[in-house]
Amino acid sequence: MEGNKIIYESIDEYISKFPPDIQQILNTLRKVIKEAAPDAEEKISYQMPTFALHGNLVHFAAFKNHIGFYPAPSGISAFKNELSQYKGAKGSVQFPLEKPIPYELVSKIVKFRVAENIKQAEGKLKKV
Repeated sequence: MEGNKIIYESIDEYISKFPPDIQQILNTLRKVIKEAAPDAEEKISYQMPTFALHGNLVHFAAFKNHIGFYPAPSGISAFKNELSQYKGAKGSVQFPLEKPIPYELVSKIVKFRVAENIKQAEGKLKKV
C-alpha cells in the first residue's frame, strides 16, 4: 500500500506537481517566506515545504480548496485576530483558494516565528 505514496525531495519538486495557478500561489508564498526569513533553510518535512531556522519555522501545503499554512501554535495565537476570518486549528490556518492569500500577514507571522526561534535558541545557549 505504501508503494504509491509520493516522496518529495525538494520544494521545487513539490510545487511542480500542482497545476500552474496553484504553482503561482505556492511560488509567491515561498518568495514571501524567503523575504521574511532570509537565513532560513528550505527543506521538506512531513512531506510539506518547510522553512527552518533553529528548528522548524513554518510549513505550507496545497490542498483541493485551500492552502494550508502551519506556523506552530504560537504563530496562530499571536495573530488570532487577523486570522479569525479563516478556518484553522491550534497550529494551522487554511487560506481558501477562491480568496486572495494574505501575503502581508504571512510575512508578519514568519517574522514573528523567526524572532521566536532565535530567542529560544539564544536561551538554550545561555543554559549550556
